[in-house]
Amino acid sequence: MQAVWKLAWPTMLQNIIAGLQGIIDHTMVGHLVGFTANAAIGVSWQIFLVVVVFISSLYSGMGVMVARFAGAGEHGKVNRVVYQAFLTSVLLALGILAPLGYVFSPQLLDLVHAAPEVKAEALPYLRVMFGFSIGMLIFFLLGGALRATGDAKTSLRLGVLMTALNLILNIILIRGLGPIPALGTLGSAIGTVIASGVAALTGLYLLFSGKLAVHFEKGMSFRPDWQIIASLFRFGLPAGFQGIAMNVAGVLLLRFIGALPESAEAQAAYAVGYTELFSLITWTSVGLMGATAALVGQNLGAGKPERSKQVVRAAAKIGLSVATTLGLLFLFMPRVLLAAFGMEDETVVRIGELLLRFLSVSGLFITVALVYTGGLQGSGDTRSPLYISLISQIAIPLGLCGVLQATRGLQASDVWLAIVLGHATRCLLSIARFRQEKWRHIKVEIEPARA
Repeated sequence: MQAVWKLAWPTMLQNIIAGLQGIIDHTMVGHLVGFTANAAIGVSWQIFLVVVVFISSLYSGMGVMVARFAGAGEHGKVNRVVYQAFLTSVLLALGILAPLGYVFSPQLLDLVHAAPEVKAEALPYLRVMFGFSIGMLIFFLLGGALRATGDAKTSLRLGVLMTALNLILNIILIRGLGPIPALGTLGSAIGTVIASGVAALTGLYLLFSGKLAVHFEKGMSFRPDWQIIASLFRFGLPAGFQGIAMNVAGVLLLRFIGALPESAEAQAAYAVGYTELFSLITWTSVGLMGATAALVGQNLGAGKPERSKQVVRAAAKIGLSVATTLGLLFLFMPRVLLAAFGMEDETVVRIGELLLRFLSVSGLFITVALVYTGGLQGSGDTRSPLYISLISQIAIPLGLCGVLQATRGLQASDVWLAIVLGHATRCLLSIARFRQEKWRHIKVEIEPARA
């Protein structure tokens, strides 16, 4: 458990800090603009993550390869893999995500039935996020690469830098300061992309400085290494499709929420309760997932599969302790938590309070599910989590909502129940698949570098 905690706590802390920054954003726009701004940011992030998670899927493939090579002491291969992931990220962000995201943002907001007043706030926010996503992608790449080598503290420092700068910029841009006008929701997006860009540039400087476990050298060729790129996507694409499945499910849940009688209020409650407050559980669990994946891969690279099993069990215990603590807060202090975001409308508070009660249970399932997902992905088994997500994140929750909507009419509590059932299913299936231990036999290799 000590090894897991050593690698996990910096990532967990980084994710908590990042989550707190999002909470501050929501709090500010909620008080200064209103609950429509909360709904706008929540809807926009759900859409943005669908696309970004897919593009950043190559970081999952990168993590599998880097952890194996780091565990085997093959540092030259580590650097080659990370550099090719960097080149691919730049091409995808600037050549695909920026132009297509800008053009199709209105249609994406229509897809989730965003109310007109929500869409008016969300459209400029979403276009800025898509147009300048390069900084965030490189930040994700750096964090994944360093964590896979066992260095989680550097990515924590970069995360603190990004969050602190984001907070300062958002205070200025959301509410305005001196000659700078109050930009509201748009100001939140501008602050986010500037902060992530600065963090990315700082991280690249460190890579070229030679002070990190991963390093780049001046004069490295821009020529793609198709063998490495193919391996990045071979291991990463299933994780990308898994991410899409999970986030598309979130978008479609927003569509169901948008069809409720009190849609704007329900979307605002979902944006605060699920996207922000529940992220205190999911982001810490994602940190554990990353640490688990790295340690499982390193131990397999070092020829110690039994230690990989111990890593997963230890990480699950840590995750359950965090989820239990936060779940109790959701149960006994829901109105206090919602009030911090400016949630004063009685309908929004009523719906949000009910959501937090469901999430207090759901958190226990999702933290264990994410840890075992990390164990599978770290071993190179990225396909099983994809299939599990298709069942647990799409078939069960969306199927339940669709049936209830067609038969008796959908209520907010039905959507919240669907979330819990999906997370419970994902938890049970992930545990069962890992215990089959087919991950022991997965090979990870690339050819030596050409002279």
